Amino acid sequence: MWATKEIIRRRLRRRARRYANRLTSLSRRQWAGVAVVLTGSAGVAVAAAIDQAAVATCLLALLLAAVLAGVIHLSRRIGRVNRSTQAAVRDLRTVVDELQRRVLAAVEKERLAAGDRHQELTESLARAERLTGRGAELLLREQSREIEALVQLFQWITPRAPMPAGVTLNPSDLLGLVHIARDRAPATTVALGSGPSTIWLGYTVEARGGRLVVADHDRGRAGRTRALLAEHGLSTVEVRHAGVTELSVEGGAVDWYDVDALDGLHDIDLLVVDGSLAPTSSNALTPALHVLGRRLAPGAVVVVDESPVPRQGGFGLTAQRPLPGRWVALADPQSTVRA
Repeated sequence: MWATKEIIRRRLRRRARRYANRLTSLSRRQWAGVAVVLTGSAGVAVAAAIDQAAVATCLLALLLAAVLAGVIHLSRRIGRVNRSTQAAVRDLRTVVDELQRRVLAAVEKERLAAGDRHQELTESLARAERLTGRGAELLLREQSREIEALVQLFQWITPRAPMPAGVTLNPSDLLGLVHIARDRAPATTVALGSGPSTIWLGYTVEARGGRLVVADHDRGRAGRTRALLAEHGLSTVEVRHAGVTELSVEGGAVDWYDVDALDGLHDIDLLVVDGSLAPTSSNALTPALHVLGRRLAPGAVVVVDESPVPRQGGFGLTAQRPLPGRWVALADPQSTVRA
């Protein structure tokens, strides 16, 4: 029995606290409404107690009217809240739809871009595969040409010592240089610039009973070339050191070989101008012809590696058919240069 009463008390306390919390959470308007209802109820009770039925009826009518007004007001507020909630839901739905469309558009764009990139990559790989195959084929052809040129060089020349390694000219270039020397059989050959290619040219000139004079502005390179010539026993080749001096050509100044080192050179049948070994970085042919053009023998040939080669080199020289490798021969139109 005592336990049952205790349970009832606890329930009553919880309900009392719940109602108290609700009352404390009421707004001023709600408190005013509660006060009006309580006042009206109290008035009805007092009027009924003192036998004032008319007053009690009037107060009861006013109380009902107030309650009805409160219900209408509450209904209108609930309606406004409902409408605002529906508007918020519509706005949220619009935002979600717009976001969904943007996401779908972005995904579609990325999908198309990925497809394009995949296609480009596939085409690039296919093109690279074709180019790789073609490049390998071209490389094999080039290597075959170089091997053939090297074999032909050793068929023409029998060296007395090991040929120098690290040649700046490949076998095709050497073949073109040796070919023009064999074909022309020059009595006097002048080469501007020395190096391992001088050995090949020296053997060719020696076999034709000629003389080779080489000028080089690099003293160290000239010394190394002399040592190679001595090793191969090429006594018909002379290497001269010609330091760099300023030369006036066609109204301008260029760095070129010291002309004093070229004294005594006349009736030059073959002039080799190697632009890669010249003191000037460009147009090595113009100063060479300016100094040595008047010393060329009738029917002489000038071999130059410049690109592009001028059609007219001066002194009646005209570009002829290109030689094997990177050389081009300039000669008198009446002179024949076979390639």
